Amino acid sequence: MAEAAARRPGTATPAPTLVPWAEAIGAALPPLVVQAERVAATVMQGVHGRRQAGQGDSFWQFRPYVPGDAPSRVDWRQSAKSDRVFVRETEWEAAQTVALWVDSGAWMDWRHGPELPTKRTRADLLALALAALLFRGGERVRVFGVPRAHHGRGALRALAATLARQQSPPEDPALPRHTRAVMLGDFLGPLEETHRAVGALAGRGIRGTMVQVLDPAEETLPFTGRVRFTAVQGPEELVVPRVEGVRALYAERLAQHRAGLMAIAAGAGWKLLTHRTDAPPEAALLALWQGLAPAAR
Repeated sequence: MAEAAARRPGTATPAPTLVPWAEAIGAALPPLVVQAERVAATVMQGVHGRRQAGQGDSFWQFRPYVPGDAPSRVDWRQSAKSDRVFVRETEWEAAQTVALWVDSGAWMDWRHGPELPTKRTRADLLALALAALLFRGGERVRVFGVPRAHHGRGALRALAATLARQQSPPEDPALPRHTRAVMLGDFLGPLEETHRAVGALAGRGIRGTMVQVLDPAEETLPFTGRVRFTAVQGPEELVVPRVEGVRALYAERLAQHRAGLMAIAAGAGWKLLTHRTDAPPEAALLALWQGLAPAAR
């Protein structure tokens, strides 16, 4: 009989149960940081500097005026050409802040085989590798729920330690308006929760990217025969006498759930990326890095 772990939707991980897990993650930080730097270096070979809208001198683009923009930034000549008010943006030259959130739920510490990393390990790797790229570009990186921002190429280990201790939900009232957010998790919980979290951030003018990290077994349901699915937390379990019979329905439900995530991202002006833990991290990192660039790039 095969066994698999299933997530218990709508539950948060109690802080006491995370202590041993956080300590284990902390012990793995040095090799994880080294691996993140190696992945970042591989991607950096084919990447040049990012251009961003900001306080530079060179013209970047026109965009519609939004409440909170300074009147001095309005370009009246461009605005006179239509019935909308436009703001003139210049090329980004000052450092901006990117805020990271990695799901700390117990369901992220799962893998269906010892040859694969857990979802949390892969999510941490992608977050740290992205931070390494950002640090090289002179940008600041902070963790949701932690006001202090890290910067400089020597800050990766400190950021890794902060990320390992993170237990906050995906919300942070202190995030500045123009912060770019990157959220990594499996996003298999209720869509209403994700919609509420992303909508709250987008409502404050924060743009971002969601990265759905899944174990390949969560996408393909490769088990055969009688399978007992047990909850990561709690005594709940589900026994499926013949899992092959529900594989097509499972794939349909997963596709529907992902379509819901795509709709949430599109409605908020965010991006959604997907990544499997059996795939090379470099491709996901490159897509994530490019996704941080404005659409007008």
